[in-house]
Amino acid sequence: MGPIRTLDDILDMLRRRASVIFWVILLGAMVSLWVAAKQQHSYESSAVLQITRPKIADELAKSTVDGSSARRLQLIEQRLMARGSVLEIIEKFGLYTDLPGLVPSEQVALLRESVSLTGVAAAREGFADDGTISVLTISALMPTPEQAQAVASEFANRTIELSQSSRIEQARETLTFFADKEAALSEEVATLENEVTAYRNANNVALPGGIEMRRDEISTLNTGLIEIEREQIELRRQADQTASTQRQATAQRMLQVFEEKLATLEAQRELLLNRRRALELSLQTTPEVERQLGAYERKMDQLQSELEVISQRRTEAEVGFRLESSRQSERLTVIEPAPLPDYPVTGARKKKALMGGVASLGLALGIAFLLELRRPVLRSVAQMERETGLTPVVAIPYLDTKPKRRGVFARLVTAFTRRPASGTETSG
Repeated sequence: MGPIRTLDDILDMLRRRASVIFWVILLGAMVSLWVAAKQQHSYESSAVLQITRPKIADELAKSTVDGSSARRLQLIEQRLMARGSVLEIIEKFGLYTDLPGLVPSEQVALLRESVSLTGVAAAREGFADDGTISVLTISALMPTPEQAQAVASEFANRTIELSQSSRIEQARETLTFFADKEAALSEEVATLENEVTAYRNANNVALPGGIEMRRDEISTLNTGLIEIEREQIELRRQADQTASTQRQATAQRMLQVFEEKLATLEAQRELLLNRRRALELSLQTTPEVERQLGAYERKMDQLQSELEVISQRRTEAEVGFRLESSRQSERLTVIEPAPLPDYPVTGARKKKALMGGVASLGLALGIAFLLELRRPVLRSVAQMERETGLTPVVAIPYLDTKPKRRGVFARLVTAFTRRPASGTETSG
């Protein structure tokens, strides 16, 4: 600290630097008062939204809106803070009309800094973090209480509307996709069925259901042929017995009857044989036809499997869309509307002015001390003895021989208080 070590040295320094300390404190106080007077109060209002769970359990009816609530709220925040949306809010509530010099881009940046969305994570189930948000707080910092409440409420309402509309839109798009896919697969299956039918007709191939029917018919025809042959054998035996036992006239007449029956049975037999031959020909296919039919069958099975899966997904998407439309799934609700602020969040002006005065006093003392350190002069006997260990014989005070310069204020006082010289007269 140089020569300043005791309280007397400090008091002596204050006396010597009184003018510097005074002007620094005065200037700092004026700056503090100016800053406090120019300060604009800010009011904060917050709306609290809760993310409620679905009314129907996911095991019974699952929504088709996928993804964590944190990601969905992040997308909603990006849409809320878009330039167009922010300018709509500024125009709706007439924000920043007291600052006509701001361009739209500066207004957008200022409102984005004044509004904040803060989410509180829900309690974890186990050790995994699924990104679920339980509470969302929307805060607005504005110059007036009314603007703070209005802006916070507006952002809260838009957040709820965007959340609901985005969920419904996603569910609708999911349902539309699976419905279109199901219609396309159904049309493809119908086209393939027509193609298979045309191919079978072109190659004289029975349909899958008719093959069994034709085979059953061939089996029936075989049974009929066996029955006809059995009857023919019996008729021939009877004819032989009649020829050997009966008289010639009687035998001739009975043989003629047997021949007519045999002819009838033979005609029936030929008819059944022709029919069986035609059925057998219709069942005969070439290896190329069988290969093509196998390819058609595999493709049909694949399309049927895809159609079954898509139909199930379409049903689930329809259930999810109904849940979103009726607001039975996850949704945002207001549990604390934005209140009208009672007090500003910024500090009081008196407090700031007082803090500025205290800071000015500290700055003044610091400048005075630095000036003393800049010229470490021994100014008293005590300092001489403390610094050098020598006791001075004589202490001669410093005498300033320069004429003192009178200030402007002192000159004005002298001019107005000077009396006229004696012996002078004034004429009335």
